[in-house]
Amino acid sequence: MAGRVLVVGSYNQDLVWEVDALPAPGETRAGLAFRSGPGGKGFNQAVAAARAGAATTFIGALGADTLAEGARALARAEGIDARFETIAGIATGTAGILVDAQGRNSIVVALGANARLSLAHVEAQAAAFREAAVVLAPLESPLEAVSAAMRLGRAAGARTILNPAPMHAALDAAALADVDLLTPNETEMAELLARFGAGPVDAKTLRDRTDAELATLCARLPVRAVVITLGDAGAFLAPGARPRDGAPATIARVPAALVRAIDTTGAGDAFNGALAAAWAARPDTDPATLLPFAIRFAGLSTERPGAAAAMPTRSELQTRFAS
Repeated sequence: MAGRVLVVGSYNQDLVWEVDALPAPGETRAGLAFRSGPGGKGFNQAVAAARAGAATTFIGALGADTLAEGARALARAEGIDARFETIAGIATGTAGILVDAQGRNSIVVALGANARLSLAHVEAQAAAFREAAVVLAPLESPLEAVSAAMRLGRAAGARTILNPAPMHAALDAAALADVDLLTPNETEMAELLARFGAGPVDAKTLRDRTDAELATLCARLPVRAVVITLGDAGAFLAPGARPRDGAPATIARVPAALVRAIDTTGAGDAFNGALAAAWAARPDTDPATLLPFAIRFAGLSTERPGAAAAMPTRSELQTRFAS
C-alpha cells in the first residue's frame, strides 16, 4: 500500500491472564495462563497499519524505564517511525487484561506517561503530519494532544480518523471539528449520542436497528462521517452532521468476517489501523468500500492471543480471504 499513516496515541505494556470466566466483583479466580506483550490503543493501531501495508509513523510518550527500551525496539522491528517523548519520573503505561474462554475481555489501564504526552511534542512533529495521507488517534492520550493531531492532519490535507476509545469526559464539538471519520463501538456511540443531545440510547439495541434508524443517529454527531463497530455484527457507516466537501451521502452495513475468535482484545484497534492503511492508499475513495478489508483484518486478529502481537499481515489476510 502507498500512503503514510500517522498515529498519535498510547503505548502500554500488556499483562494478560487467561481465565475460564471473568471474575465477578469481589471474586478471585485462578488464572489458566499468563503472558506479557506490547499494547496500548495507539501502538496497536500503528502496528495494524504497518502490517496492513502502510508506511507508518507513531507519536507517543514513554517513561524513562526498561519498558520504554522494549517499546523502541518493538517499533523498530515493525518498521514504524516512532517519535517518542520521554517523561521523567513517570512509568511507561501498563494494562492488566483478563480474557475468558469465549475470548471476551476485561481491561484495566494505568496510562502512566501516556497521560503526559504534550501538545508541544505533537506540534513539533509538523513535518511528519505533512507527509501523512491519514492521521489516526484514539483517546488514551491528553485531549489537547489528540485535537492538535486532528487539526494538524486536516491542515496538511490528510484524512483524519478519531477512535473515541476510551471516551473522554471533555470530548465536545470543538474537539471533533477536524474529524473526518469517527469510529465508536456500540457503548461509545451510546455515550456520544447522550452527550450530543440525542437522548438515552441503549447500546445493546444498536446492532438491531434499521439502516435508516442508525443513519439518523449518526447524523446527530458533529463530524463528517461515523463508523459504528458492532462486534460480531460487523460495522455500519453513515454521514455525520457535516459531510466533508459536499460529498454524497453513503450508508453501508458490512457483516463481520467468519473467524474462530479466541481473544478480542485488540480487534477494534486492528479495525482502525487497517482502515487507516486502506484509506491512505486511496485517500479519495469512499470509506464504505474499505470496510470489508478492515473488518476481515480485525476478525483475523481475534484468532490469536494478544494485542499488537496478534495483528495479521497483509499477506496473511490475502491468503485467508482470497476474494
